[in-house]
Amino acid sequence: MSAKPTPHPRSAFRVFRSIPTRWADNDLYGHVNNVVYYSWFDTAVNALLIERGALDIHQGETVGFVVETQCNYFAPLAFPQTVEAGLKVAHAGRSSVRYEIGLFAQGAGTAAAQGHFVHVYVDRATRKPVRLPPALQAVVNELRA
Repeated sequence: MSAKPTPHPRSAFRVFRSIPTRWADNDLYGHVNNVVYYSWFDTAVNALLIERGALDIHQGETVGFVVETQCNYFAPLAFPQTVEAGLKVAHAGRSSVRYEIGLFAQGAGTAAAQGHFVHVYVDRATRKPVRLPPALQAVVNELRA
């Protein structure tokens, strides 16, 4: 059995993105619903890749499919907080990348939640795994922990 997860500090992540919460993110219990955290993971990873020219979601030959995801929750987040998503790459293979994401309340020193996405990059037309394109590989190298 593995050790109980503990929240990582900000220093564990390479880049950050601010994400404002929305009124609709809160659930009946007064905090952000767990499904929204996965949306923030997606936003943190894909927005960075798009901004760096490593992913063209409309016309690119290579697209990333999520094949594994996981999240641990440590402290609640709620509207109207701003969330700061920290991102790093824990592992990269020939066609896959494990992105690790920490979600922080604005200015907080430790993650309120953290988890990972594993993306397998495939040819858009054939859906077969492909080697990471050079632009994506460059971003992966920048984000390595």
